Amino acid sequence: MKNAIRLVAASALLASAGAVFAQNGAAVAVAAEPRNVVQLSAAGLVEVQQDVLVITLTASKDAPTLAVAQTQLKQALDAALTEAKASAQAGQMDVTTGSFSLSPRYSKDQKIVGWQGQAELTLQGRDFARITTVAGKLQTMAVSNVMFTLSRESRAKAESEAQSQAIEQFKSRAGELSKAFGFAGYGLREVSVSGQGISVAPMGMRLSREKMMSFSADAPVPVQPGREQVSISVSGTVQMR
Repeated sequence: MKNAIRLVAASALLASAGAVFAQNGAAVAVAAEPRNVVQLSAAGLVEVQQDVLVITLTASKDAPTLAVAQTQLKQALDAALTEAKASAQAGQMDVTTGSFSLSPRYSKDQKIVGWQGQAELTLQGRDFARITTVAGKLQTMAVSNVMFTLSRESRAKAESEAQSQAIEQFKSRAGELSKAFGFAGYGLREVSVSGQGISVAPMGMRLSREKMMSFSADAPVPVQPGREQVSISVSGTVQMR
């Protein structure tokens, strides 16, 4: 009787091992590396006119004490901010303040002999004429940087167009390669999409103090927008079949 029990137990053990082996074998078959897979990449490119102007104005002050430097800087910024806000309009010309910094000025023996400070004001929007005119009228601050960029709407539209180009190019290449290798078609396995914007003209210019002072009192700041390339790339793998 004991021998019979041992025989039954041994048979059960062998059956269990066989089942595990069969499962492992099936798992190995499923996890096998797929065949006839090719990796592809494609890109779409759209060039658009930059439609947002950003002008940064700066006030710099130098005074013997921290209090005087801070007061002078605040007065310059307040005057410019008040005048700029009078002409502000959402989306057309937005007015924002930037950095406001004060730092000591040292002598050769490392003693504080004065204080210098700098404050920034930014005019940004789609109404180039309004922005350049206001920038030219602000007497307490000088233009220090001019740059162009794309509005959110323009960038989204350009990205959508570039993405459509990239996808169509990806599909076309996948179909051509499948036929070239003798397959009837293909199946998409995985895909990734990425994009970037590249300026094709100088986006900004840093102006020297001499150039700042050369602008006449109420003359608009001269500007010329450039163009920007928006690129979307699509990469992934397809299985030819």
